[in-house]
Amino acid sequence: MVFQPPFPPYDPTDKSGFSYETVVRRWPVILTGIVDQLHRENHDLHLVVQTPDDDPERKQHLEAKIAEGKIIIEKISKLKYEMARDHVMEPIPSDGEPHVELYNTKLEELTRSSKNTWFTAPWLYAECYLYRLLRSYFVQTTHWRNYDPFHAQKLDVFAKSGPSIYGIATIMHELESEKSALESDPTKLKVFFQEMIQMCLWGNATDLSLLTHMSLVDIENLQSEKAWDHLQAVRDGRVDFVLDNAGFELFTDLVFADFLVTYTPYVSKVVFHPKLIPWFVSDVTPPDFKETIEFLLDPKSFLSDLASTSTTTSPSQPQPSVEQQQHLRELAGRLRRYVSEGVFELSVPSGTALGGRHTTATLTTPSTKESSLAQFWTAPVAYWDMATYDQEFYRKLTGDIQWPSWTPFEEALGPLAGSFPLLSLRTNKADVAVGLDKEVLAQTEEKDEKWRVNGKFALISFLGKRSE
Repeated sequence: MVFQPPFPPYDPTDKSGFSYETVVRRWPVILTGIVDQLHRENHDLHLVVQTPDDDPERKQHLEAKIAEGKIIIEKISKLKYEMARDHVMEPIPSDGEPHVELYNTKLEELTRSSKNTWFTAPWLYAECYLYRLLRSYFVQTTHWRNYDPFHAQKLDVFAKSGPSIYGIATIMHELESEKSALESDPTKLKVFFQEMIQMCLWGNATDLSLLTHMSLVDIENLQSEKAWDHLQAVRDGRVDFVLDNAGFELFTDLVFADFLVTYTPYVSKVVFHPKLIPWFVSDVTPPDFKETIEFLLDPKSFLSDLASTSTTTSPSQPQPSVEQQQHLRELAGRLRRYVSEGVFELSVPSGTALGGRHTTATLTTPSTKESSLAQFWTAPVAYWDMATYDQEFYRKLTGDIQWPSWTPFEEALGPLAGSFPLLSLRTNKADVAVGLDKEVLAQTEEKDEKWRVNGKFALISFLGKRSE
C-alpha cells in the first residue's frame, strides 16, 4: 500500500510557487535547448553527407539519422506548444523500456481528478513524466536511442571547473602527509569530514569556497553531527551515493568517497547509483560516470579538449602547473584503481548504456537484474513508496509535498524513516523544505523571500536506522 501524506503535493496552480515557474519558464527553455542541440547535430551530419564519399551505405545511414532527428525535433516542438497551452498530457507510448504502465496508470488517476494537464498536474509527477517522455522520443528511433541530449551541456559545465578540480586534487595530495595524524586524532578527521560535506553540498554552485579551514564554531553549526557520530561507530562499512549532477558535482562525490575509503577506518566500499536515462538535464548516467574517470586520468587534455566543446564563451582559465597535473593524475589513478578493485562500484555493470542495456548487447537483450533495480530512480514515485515498487532502493525523500517547513525530517520521510542511516545534502532549488526551527524559518524568510528556490540556502539532514 502506498503512503498517503497528510498534505497535498506542490503543483502549478499556485502561481507564486516553483512549480508554476517551472512550467512557464524552465521547461520551455530546456526543450528549446534540446531542439537547438539537435539542429546543430543534424547540421553537422548534413555537412558530412555533402562531402564526397565513396561509401553509399554510410551516406544512407547518415541521411536516415538526419530524417529521424527531424522527427524528434517536430515532436519536441509540438510538446513545447502543447505545454504552453495547458494541453492534456498524453500517455507515454510503449517503447520497450520500463515504467510505461506505471506512468500511464498514474496519468489515468490524474485524469479522474482533472489534474492531467501541464498546469494542473503535481510537479513531481510532471517533472518525471517529461524526461521519460523525452526518452521515449529517442528510444523509438534506430539511430538516436543511445543519444543523451544533455551531454554537450554537461561537458560545457564540466569544462569550466578545471581550476577547482586541480585545487581539490592538490588538497587531497597534501592530505596524504597528514594521514598518520588523522588516524591518531579523530577530531582532525572530523574537521575534514565536515569540509567534505560542505564540498559536496555546494558542488554545483558557481562561486565556490572549497575545503576552507572552518572554525570549531562553524563545525558546531553544521547539522551533520549525528552523521559523524554514526560513522564513528562503523568499521569497514558500505556507503551508497545516490548521484545527482554530472561533471564537477560527480567529481566532488568521488573525492568524498575517496576520503572515506582512503583516510578513515569506517568505510571500505562505496556504491554509486546513476540514472539509466537522461534525467533532470544534468543527472549522472552510466556513460557519464565512465567518461568522468577517463577525463580525470588525462589532466593535460582535460582542459584543452573540454574547453573546445564549450558552447559558450568564458574567460580563459589559468593553466595548471606541472605539480597540479601530477596531483590530479595521482587522484584519478586511485579512483580508477578503486573502481577496478570493486572498492568503488557502480550499481549497474560496467558498459551499461542508456536504458540499462549493455553496449555490447543487441537491442533485444533483456536488462540485467542490477539494471532492472536501478530503473526505479527514474520512476514517478517518492522514496517512501519504494518498498511497494521495489525491495532494494528508495528515492525522492519528501515527495515534493506541501509540508509545513517545521515538519520533522523523520515525519516527512513517511514509512522510509528509520529503514537505514540516511544523510541528505540539498541546496534549496524547489519549494519543499522540512526540519526547520520556526524561529530560524522566520529569520530566513525575512532575509530572503526566495530562499526556497534560489540555491543560496542549504539543508543537511541525517536520520539513523531505527532500533530493532
